[in-house]
Amino acid sequence: MTDSTGPARPTAPRGLPAPPPAGTTALPQGTYRGSLVLVTGGGTGLGKAVASEFARLGADVIIVSRRAAHLEPALEELARVSRDGGTVTAAVCDIRDPDRIAEVFDAAEAAHGRAPDVLVNNAAANFPVPAEDMSPNAWRTVVDITLNGTFYMTREFGRRHLAAGTPGSVIAVGASYAWTGGPGFAHSAAAKAGVKNLVETLAVEWGPYGIQVNGLVPGLMPHDDMTGDIRANLERGGPGVGTGGGADHDARQPALRVGAPRELGWAATFLASPYARFISGHTLVVDGANWQRRGLVSPPVVTVREQMGKGPFREGP
Repeated sequence: MTDSTGPARPTAPRGLPAPPPAGTTALPQGTYRGSLVLVTGGGTGLGKAVASEFARLGADVIIVSRRAAHLEPALEELARVSRDGGTVTAAVCDIRDPDRIAEVFDAAEAAHGRAPDVLVNNAAANFPVPAEDMSPNAWRTVVDITLNGTFYMTREFGRRHLAAGTPGSVIAVGASYAWTGGPGFAHSAAAKAGVKNLVETLAVEWGPYGIQVNGLVPGLMPHDDMTGDIRANLERGGPGVGTGGGADHDARQPALRVGAPRELGWAATFLASPYARFISGHTLVVDGANWQRRGLVSPPVVTVREQMGKGPFREGP
């Protein structure tokens, strides 16, 4: 029998609690003091958020971007959060170019006396497009940056640590459609599936030499650097994507909120830390369980072309 005089119990969904405030660290201060961390795509968005959390924990951080214009504002921002004497530097690098990658690693060794201890492969390319409309060049560009570039960076990192006999940690930023497929993103989904497999393969190959390799998948974590086409794709589901998300997008998540970019940074600093040395070959999804959502009743199928507001396919010349 229920006691009707007892305190009322909440029944309305509340979602997952909000994260701690910005500036809070997930690990003890100084965890990365004396460590060198290289983050590709570190000048903007989630890459910058990841670089920020390593900087807060005392790391010397190198951010890499194809575009020099992305680096100067990021350097200023990262310098403000850097702790324990850590330095923040930048390098322009197209990760599709193995020779330029080698030059970046050479410069890092010349400046710091060793190769980076941690590599975060965040750089990628992506835009929504029906597969039948995708040009060969669009396919090549996304696969070259997202998969080939990740391999070239990781290969250079691994070779230097193997030669020196030193341990290291690699984190590759992936996507949940590596498991599920990604309608509207065939190029990126295929490339990210390759990245996930690369994580699992290299973790076994390089584990005996002290090199751990893990993946990290973000959920919806809105930020000001989201590209216009990705933002437009999200806004097809309703308004509200910005630095703080919006009520409509919160309601579409099992957590009843979108993620904060710093939450990805906290996960990255843990995976590469001394506290996670026995974790390797794993891909950690930080999305409030959104990728595992299933409805009791399947909604009607709406083609990718319809979702993008495109008419019937017409083969061009």
